[in-house]
Parts: sequence; C-alpha cells; structure tokens
Amino acid sequence: MSNAAIYLNPEAFDTKTKALMGRHAAGESFLRGFRLHADVERHVFWNVAGRPAADMQAFVDAVEPSPKPVTWLTAGDRRGIARMGAVSLSSPQIAREAWARRVLGDAAYGICGITHTTATARAMDAIGALLTAPVKPWDALICTSRAVRAAVERQLEATEDYLAQTLGASRLTRPQLEVIPLGVNVADFITTPAQKKDWRERLGIADDTVVALYVGRFSAAAKMNPLPMAMALERAAVRSGKKLAWVVAGWAPTEDLTARYHDDSRACCPSVQYIALDGREPDVRFSIWAVGDIFLSLSDNVQETFGLTPVEAMAAGMPNVVSDWDGYRDTVRHGIDGFRIATYAPRPGTGEDIAYRHANDWVNYETYVAATSQTNVVDIDQAAQAIATLARDPELRARMGAAARERAVTEFDWARIIPRYQALWGAMNARRLAEPAPTPAARNLVNNPWRMDPYTLFAAYPTEFLTGTSMIRARPDLTWAQVKAATGSVMTREGGFALPPEAEIVSLVERLAVERQTSVQDLLANFPAPRRVLLERGVLWLAKYGLIEILGRSDRIPD
Repeated sequence: MSNAAIYLNPEAFDTKTKALMGRHAAGESFLRGFRLHADVERHVFWNVAGRPAADMQAFVDAVEPSPKPVTWLTAGDRRGIARMGAVSLSSPQIAREAWARRVLGDAAYGICGITHTTATARAMDAIGALLTAPVKPWDALICTSRAVRAAVERQLEATEDYLAQTLGASRLTRPQLEVIPLGVNVADFITTPAQKKDWRERLGIADDTVVALYVGRFSAAAKMNPLPMAMALERAAVRSGKKLAWVVAGWAPTEDLTARYHDDSRACCPSVQYIALDGREPDVRFSIWAVGDIFLSLSDNVQETFGLTPVEAMAAGMPNVVSDWDGYRDTVRHGIDGFRIATYAPRPGTGEDIAYRHANDWVNYETYVAATSQTNVVDIDQAAQAIATLARDPELRARMGAAARERAVTEFDWARIIPRYQALWGAMNARRLAEPAPTPAARNLVNNPWRMDPYTLFAAYPTEFLTGTSMIRARPDLTWAQVKAATGSVMTREGGFALPPEAEIVSLVERLAVERQTSVQDLLANFPAPRRVLLERGVLWLAKYGLIEILGRSDRIPD
C-alpha cells in the first residue's frame, strides 16, 4: 500500500509532558498504530525538530519498537518528501507547506493534514488560507468527524464568498476533505477482573457501588464543564437508589486549578463518592479503565472535534453516557454502546459579538471557547436517567459494554484506521501523477508572494544592484589573513547561513589578489553556474567590510 513521509516533532507525540493535551495522546497513539500496522517496507520520518537521528530513533522506538528499517529526512529535505510522493502532517497547516513545496513545483508531492481543535485563531487561519495558498486537488485534510468537516466546509464557503465578492474570484481550489476518525490501540485498554478488584480496593470502593469514570483534562473553560456531570450523577443516585462513585482521573495546569475543579464538582454531587486521581501518572493512564462501570463525558465545548476518551472506554468494554456533541455522534451508537444525551446551543448568527472580540484579540482563546461553552447545554435530566438506567441494570451494562468493545475493534483500532490513511495517500498520489506538466508561465510565478525574495521585495531601497557587469577592485595586497582579521567579530557573521562557505570565499579572495580589478562576471566565470548567485553575496560581504571596493555607476546618493 501507499506510504508517506511522517512529520515528526516529538512535541506533538509526547504524552509525558505535564501540559498533556488530547493532540499529544492522539499523536502518540497514531505513531504506535503506524509502526504496528502500516503496510510498508520501511518507515520514513521527516525530522522537522532537527534533532540527531539517533535521538529521534530512540524516541520512536520508545513509543513502539519495530523491526522495519527507518529513513530519516532532514528538516529541509523536501526533495526526499518528493521521492515519497506524500507527506503526512500532524496539523491542518497544509497551506504553509504548500508554499514551501512550490519551489519544487506544486505537483512535487501531496500534502495530507489533519484537524484537531479548529477553534483556535491559528487553526481558523490555516483553514482560510487553504483557498489563497497553492493547495491542489491532490492535497487532503483529514477531518476526524463529520461535525468538524461541516465546520471546515462552512469556513471555506464563507471565505469563498468573500473572495468572490471582493475579487471576483471564481477558480478556487480546495483540498480533499476526508473523514477518518482517530484510532486507538484496543489492546492497551483491555482490562481484567483482577485489575478491577485491585483498583476498587485501592480507592476504597464497596462491591455494591456503581462506578462512573471520567478521564481527561480538567478545564471548564477549554475542555468541558464538569458541573452538569456532577448534577446528573447526584440526580441519578437519588433516582436509582444505588450507591454511586465518580472516579475523576485527569489533570490541570496548576495545583490550585486542580483543587478548585474538584471542590466545585464535589459540591454538586454530595451523595456520590468522589475520587480524584492524576490521570497522567503511568500506573493510572491505561489501567484506570478497569475501575469503571460507566464512562461519563458530557462534552460541551467547541474545542472538541472528535473525543478520544469515549472510544478508549469502548475498547475497555464500558458503556458510555456522552453528550450528543460533534465527534461523539460518530462513535457512540445511542442505545447500543451507551446513551447520547441531547445538547442545545444558540442559533447560528447570534454570536458575532463573541467572534469580534476573538478576532480583535480582546479575549484569548480560552475565554473565547469558555464564552461559547456557557451557552451550550447538555440535558442534565436525560443524562441522570441514562446513568440511573445503567446503574440499576448490570446486564444492560454488560451487553452495551460488549457491543462497545466490538465496535472499537472493528471500527476504531489502528489496524483498521491506518489502511484508510494509506488508501487516501494512494488516491492523492494518483491524482497528482495525472496532473499535466506545468506551463513555462506557471513555472515562472513567484514562489510565495507572502514571503518574497527580500532582494526583490526591497529592490527600491539601494542605490543600485550588483550585476555581472559591476566592476570591483580589491585592496592592495589582499590576503585571506587580512579577510580573517577584518571579519573576526561575531557581528560580521550574523545571518551567515546566506553566505558562501569559507572555502569558496577563500577562492574568491585568491582570484581577487591576482585580478585586482575585474567585473563580477569575469571573477565568477570559472565557478560552477549554480554557485554564482551565492558567490555574488560573498562579493558584497567582502565589500561591506572594506576588503574590496564596488566601482558604482552613481557618484552620489540620488534624491
């Protein structure tokens, strides 16, 4: 099957960070799944972090060892990506990569991005930019749910309308929008009765208590508000007549925020045994799933696009009680794997004041999503009824839990999802290879009008340009020793990546010592043609520090 270069920056795949986010867990899970299930001869990783290959190899081996050979592409090796035919990004930043690809040609390779949250200004900008960047039909954006695809389409439609109304634009190209869910490694979440017993004893949970489990980040503003869950549990405890415990395993940025989260949640469910755990701890993250009888997650925030934890709960064989919200709608089948609880939100067109504040940076991202969350409602009474129904009926819990696990295995295990990625890469490649060769006019377009060649963009600044016919004259008795002495300061080397290597500058100086006065084209005639543009910069650098003189065409600075 088709392969792609995998964008790899450990920051996006590292779940050991204290600032753990859903995208980290999803990234690590994908990397494990790819290493385990990709039908490829070798794994090709794009080392965008620029770390030593040995360190990067150790990182991926720690995530998931594999006997397959690995090829590491350096951060700037887009020709290596072109040899692969496709690159898989860990974000929706397709437009930025499309501009970088342009120097090789738009058809050099396909770009595959993925949505995580689409509520940040950065993500919104990335989606809007898809229509003004050289994005092509052989590029693709994976949307992790039908709901997030609808949101992406809505933003693209609004951007297309704007471009049509203001510029008369009618030939706009979108990438393919493909719905592929996030996956899980189901085997990681399969637990045993012994683990369940152990956790209940450790946490002091009685045998006749039904345990609701929540796993995730603690943020009422930027994840989900826990108070409706607490209220639903309190009502369910009264309604069912059962003893209920709520195990809340997660994390917040600070201890104070963690304490406030737990104190406020506990106060709303006084009849429920409330147990708080740090969900980042290695001995908690995977085994805690054993303790739960019901998984509870009432998402109410636009930052969510898929929601991985309900699928992890399904893999653990637990029935879900979740909100009927974005990606949850694609994973949990109501009445089969659990219950989806109705949600309500303001009608479209009534949040322009919130959008305006966000656009002007009057509120930050967290305040923006918190503001929308305050008016997104999950039906508390319906949730309470679902919890009470499951609490009273262990056979129903077992039946729904078995259906949930089967669905996780057949629909969401990476063994099923990775082939869908590979099929998408193959389809992208087929479209790309069917593209006619670009015309000469198309090849002569500016690579990136937003990041132009600085010597073109700022061409009005200097008195004149250095050209092949420009005359230059060396200082008397110019030697390499004089050059080294004159350019020993750190200030003469700042930005030095744009200059020729030292060996080529030495060659320039040796020629100038013989020629003394010559034209630039004659000076560079014996150097390989591909090196001459860089060597022209070397000539100017020598002149900057008084080692040679440019015999300019102008005797004075123009008015």
